[in-house]
Amino acid sequence: MVLTDINVIKRILGKHGFSFSKALGQNFLIDPSVCPRMADMGGVREGTAAIEIGPGLGVLTVELSKRADKVVTIELDTRLIPVLAETLYDCRNVEVINADVLKTDLHALIEEKFSGKSVNVCANLPYYITSPILMYLLESRLPVESITVMVQKEAADRLCARVGSRDSGAITVAVNYYADAKVLFDVGRECFTPSPNVDSCVIKLTVRKEPPVKVSDEEFFFKMVKAAFSQRRKTASNGISSGLGMSKDKVNEALELSGLALNVRAEALTMEELALLSDNLLKVRNNNE
Repeated sequence: MVLTDINVIKRILGKHGFSFSKALGQNFLIDPSVCPRMADMGGVREGTAAIEIGPGLGVLTVELSKRADKVVTIELDTRLIPVLAETLYDCRNVEVINADVLKTDLHALIEEKFSGKSVNVCANLPYYITSPILMYLLESRLPVESITVMVQKEAADRLCARVGSRDSGAITVAVNYYADAKVLFDVGRECFTPSPNVDSCVIKLTVRKEPPVKVSDEEFFFKMVKAAFSQRRKTASNGISSGLGMSKDKVNEALELSGLALNVRAEALTMEELALLSDNLLKVRNNNE
């Protein structure tokens, strides 16, 4: 059964009375070369385990099954469960869980299902929920080696940008704090049915053992980063002042302490400069309380 064959897809979906859901961002791959590359480049291999999110028809799942000792795939759409029971019938090392990944205790799942094996996450993520899923995976500090995902090309450019470059944003900083992100390869819109209006890209986040910078208050650091990037056309000082409810004078004092220009924009700041600014903002705030 070739799950990237458009005729096979139509037959299976017709048999189960399945129709695509725009709300769930469902587009199924019809290019047979994509998923084997994802699985190989995602570090999925003998002796390891894999978590997949949103298997669709199971095209990537089959490739993960060929390489990993065990695969757990999490599918939100109840309608796809009987479809997957058919398409994954021969994949004896695959377990399908009908659940919302954002409401799933992945630490418990890894502990229960994988018994100490190295784990990689590999997924074709729905575009509408890419960032929430990635941040949930990273912020959970899961014991995984890497997260290899297909995302919208524009999102890939932002996620894998260099912190301190024009393309960087709050999500760039957050991803870089937890992982080393890089683009693997592009996937054109013609590789899907129905064909989306955008091109895609496969990226790999290699999870860091330690963040690249040390901050005195991690929660405050991320609040500051979000505030700094909240008004991209304005200076970091304006965004931080309004976002954190601090006076402009205090923010400027922290910028001066950090050796930064008062009119610097958030996208011009490196990870080290953002970490230093965060710590100095806390010093200034605490000194004035």
